[in-house]
Amino acid sequence: VQLQASGGGLVQAGGPLRLSCAASGRTLSSNSVGWFRQAPGKEREFVAAINWSSGTTYYADSVKGRFTISRDNTKNTVYLQMSSLKPEDTAVYYCAQRRTGSGLPSNWRSYSYWGQGTLVTVSS
Repeated sequence: VQLQASGGGLVQAGGPLRLSCAASGRTLSSNSVGWFRQAPGKEREFVAAINWSSGTTYYADSVKGRFTISRDNTKNTVYLQMSSLKPEDTAVYYCAQRRTGSGLPSNWRSYSYWGQGTLVTVSS
């Protein structure tokens, strides 16, 4: 399994950005996919997750109402649409997939396959 995260960049506070997570080597159409982020000097933090089959989603309180996770079966891709970005959203964002299970855990240790990360910088 290979996950490729993309879409990061520099954006002004209040602006939008969309991240993509494309899978190769296998399809995503089985187990849950999550987005995590890690800011310099901080621990990896859960952002959002989606059950690929049902589309059920789960968000961290810090992004609820601002971020939307979705998936496109035809493109084997998961998206993270981010809006009303804040400087504290600045981090490297990673997508990850569970090896088994359709639950939506927030613990990063529950995810087995990881993309390389894409940097999001929000300027004030």
